[in-house]
Amino acid sequence: MDYRPLGNSGLMVSSLTLGTVPFGGANGFEKAASVDRKDAEKLLDIAFEAGVNLVDTADLYSVGVAEEITGKALGSKRHDIILATKGRSPLGDDPNASGASRYHLVRAVEASLKRLGTDHIDLYQLHNWDGVTPIEETLEAMHQLVASGKVRYWGTSNYTGWQMMKTLGKAEAQGMIKPVSQQIYYTPESREAEYELMPLALDQNVGSLIWGPMGEGFLTGKVRRGQPTPPDTRQGNGWPEPYIHDMERAYDIIEALVAIGEAHDCSPARVCLAWLKDRPGVTSLIMGARTEDHLRDNLAAADLVLSDEEHRSLEQLTRPAPLYPYWHRVVSGMDRLDPAEQPFLDGYRETIANRDDDRSA
Repeated sequence: MDYRPLGNSGLMVSSLTLGTVPFGGANGFEKAASVDRKDAEKLLDIAFEAGVNLVDTADLYSVGVAEEITGKALGSKRHDIILATKGRSPLGDDPNASGASRYHLVRAVEASLKRLGTDHIDLYQLHNWDGVTPIEETLEAMHQLVASGKVRYWGTSNYTGWQMMKTLGKAEAQGMIKPVSQQIYYTPESREAEYELMPLALDQNVGSLIWGPMGEGFLTGKVRRGQPTPPDTRQGNGWPEPYIHDMERAYDIIEALVAIGEAHDCSPARVCLAWLKDRPGVTSLIMGARTEDHLRDNLAAADLVLSDEEHRSLEQLTRPAPLYPYWHRVVSGMDRLDPAEQPFLDGYRETIANRDDDRSA
């Protein structure tokens, strides 16, 4: 297992993280969760034995139940690992039971501490942007929570590039504690994070924790072209995520993962994780497994080494379209490219060159 700095901090986290969305199964999460305390203890032990040192949860997951199970399942192991949770999501009809206001965040942290059975949260993440609360108020609340010792570090989740830069810039200007990480959705099928969020991570030294790296089960190989979707998958039981941009392209990606998996005698899920964990800017991939077998298979991705050709073929197949202003930088031959976006612009350059070759053929 590799250990990487979490952004601009001295905290070292494993390249694979255990996620707890599958813990619980209540309050609207029945289709995504079913792991009880006993099974959670087994999954945690397996992950820790493999070197995982970060566990991620949220007050939203089963509306508090996942945190309760996580806290009880960790028991005495709590202080041997890094514990992360999230808040900000609507948890009731009260208009103040949501958002990133000082009122809500302080109450949310205190409630999470109680459910988790701990005196501090190692990484507290704002689960989404709050477009109503002034960012200055949010920053003051997080600064206060860190200064109080209830939170050690804080981060964001599901922010856009401009929202994250506004947060970082305002924190620096106000002398407030900055977020050290962002938790974002990023998969071989969905690489929009490479337009802004991954260059931001590299430029600002922000850690990137990747949720749903297998497309919430979509890229595990259970969903295949021309085959019925299994009802025991999120894609077959009506769970609303993830959003798939182009199903035919997605099927092509799944087939490529399957083919590489067959060459390595392993699952396409393991190939997916092995490819994604070494993409530029990635700190850790969050795995959410319901069974021991699935978890062990995911953990084995830490040791799977893909060839350079396999890395290249998957990158080419899954490469996102060059949007403006990225394609403009390439076609106009701009020099002085920023090192933070260079890894991603190189792919656009190849895409545009191939397009021009096709036109002239």
